Amino acid sequence: MTFLQFAYRNVFRNFRNYAAFFMASFFSVFVFFIYSMVMFHPEIERGFLGEVSIAGMVLAEVILVLFSWFFIFYSMRAFLEARAKEFAIFVHLGMSRHQLSKLIFIETMTIGILSCITGILFGFAFSKFFFMIVREILNLAELPLYLSWEPFLLTLFVYLSAFTVISVISIIFTPNIKIIDVLKGPKIVDVSDAYSKKQAFLGIFLIIVGYFLALITTKSSIFNYTLLVPIFVTLGTYFFFTDTTLYFMDLIKRRKQYYWKKSRMLAIAEQVQIVRGNSGMFFIVTLVSTMAFLTVGILSAMSSYTSQYDKLNPLGMVYKGEIDNPYEREHIVELIESLEDNGISYQMTRFSVKRQTSSFTSNPVEVFRETDINHLLFSYNYPLVNLKRGEAMFIPYSEDSIKELKNKVVETTLIENNVQLTINSVYPKMFFPTAIISSNSIIISDEDYEYLIKPFAHYLNLQPGYHLFTFDIPKWMETKEIGVGIHQMVAREYVLNDRYSLPFYYENTGLNYSYILATYSLFTLVGILVVAVFLLASGSFVYFKLYANLDQKKKQFNMLKRIGLTDREMKKLVTRFLCIQFFLPWGLALLHSAFAFLVIQTVLHDVMNLSIVKEGVISFTLIGCIQVVYFFLIRWRYISHIRS
Repeated sequence: MTFLQFAYRNVFRNFRNYAAFFMASFFSVFVFFIYSMVMFHPEIERGFLGEVSIAGMVLAEVILVLFSWFFIFYSMRAFLEARAKEFAIFVHLGMSRHQLSKLIFIETMTIGILSCITGILFGFAFSKFFFMIVREILNLAELPLYLSWEPFLLTLFVYLSAFTVISVISIIFTPNIKIIDVLKGPKIVDVSDAYSKKQAFLGIFLIIVGYFLALITTKSSIFNYTLLVPIFVTLGTYFFFTDTTLYFMDLIKRRKQYYWKKSRMLAIAEQVQIVRGNSGMFFIVTLVSTMAFLTVGILSAMSSYTSQYDKLNPLGMVYKGEIDNPYEREHIVELIESLEDNGISYQMTRFSVKRQTSSFTSNPVEVFRETDINHLLFSYNYPLVNLKRGEAMFIPYSEDSIKELKNKVVETTLIENNVQLTINSVYPKMFFPTAIISSNSIIISDEDYEYLIKPFAHYLNLQPGYHLFTFDIPKWMETKEIGVGIHQMVAREYVLNDRYSLPFYYENTGLNYSYILATYSLFTLVGILVVAVFLLASGSFVYFKLYANLDQKKKQFNMLKRIGLTDREMKKLVTRFLCIQFFLPWGLALLHSAFAFLVIQTVLHDVMNLSIVKEGVISFTLIGCIQVVYFFLIRWRYISHIRS
């Protein structure tokens, strides 16, 4: 038997240890290759959605590459540790250090090449199905399967280089293996003084500070805390696993009545050893799981926004222009003709909005006429406004503003024309999108509106008023082809210039929604696959530790059975033994993600008046259920191995 044959047979003889590593590597290659196929596709449009799709794929590629390199490195270290006894026997039988390094390198590259080949083959086989989904998302005429060397070469280069470089690094830093050390068995870790109380309290303190900063974060302070919160929570998590958990277990051990009862001593003593020996693994699993949970949380936020989009944007189309806007007639005629040509029913309302200075705040206030507002409210089938002379009503700019202004009474005077008003109510429903009007807008009676002859003159750089055209369209999702040219002019102005200078603004709810829905669908597709890689890899980290020491655990349980441990007690011990490895890091990751989710909720509520609590609870509950099922699956397999 040649050396290559020996290395090849070694891989498949120890495939139980390599299985999780192979599956996670295979799935990572599979996802990376599919993203590469989309990224290099010649038919992807270079418009907005095309750029978004390419940017999303590139971001996913970068995340997968960084994570894959780290995952492969950690896995290599776990394999070398698990097979220390086998390697020591090889050395004792005469294998040189160079030959041992060569054996490890060949075995690792064998797994790497197999995962690359199978991942690319399965990725290419599923590419057509993936293209069909992307085609529907991006509204492309076709997205055919193609054959190009670029995705294949990029995938092979990234992953084979990862396996090669990390294999060499792992071999270099592998300590000299002595047969006498292996035959003595694993070193007994003395955990009585194996932690620092200062670091134990520091871990809790840093996590609490990170959570506190997350709770007080607002849209104005989010950029100040963006770096502080992850730093505090990450450092706190590290000290939590290295010192805090051991401190709490030491407190439990001091409670003799609890600690000495039945088989608790065995379980707690074993958990102390587990936490001490696997603190690095717990820390890594927590970070990886947190990234996975946060990805799900962000997707939930996008899902909530798409589902509540019609509430946030009650009008089908809005055209807003300055009083002397030269494009007004041309654009309005174009929009009306396009709606009628496509057979889309609509109700158009024209507003002539005037700005005045309020004596109550000395700030500009936007004034709407009662008749114009009632015309729009009638199309909504909302209650009409009925104001007397001298009365006014607030226009709500968000759902929260309705509650804030409900019982507010303001006595003010429109200074330019000396019109005295009493504002003592707010309209109970939103009928304008938040971005269209200012937060200081009111409705006045037609009689008072006629007195607004003198124009606004408080700020020289602010227009005295504007014209607003609203289109109430019941089937607003059918308007995505209406006013595309006007929309492109507005979008181009935002992208190319630092300051918006067009005399008009146009918003098409149906067109915007088609972009948002396509972007969300694409990110969901990308995110789900990335989350799957993260969760599979985090589960693999636990799998490595469990099965690397499986033979040792079998001996321990066999010894306990000889001294009277029942089958039921054995299951309890295994459950307690596995619980801490599964639910301690994942539970902490879920807690980290929940506070991060609160930040997202706070910012979205302040900016868009959007609530994502329901979607977040559903997503995290689903993830929790998946983890519980995964735990019982591993527990069942582990118990069957212990019994065999």
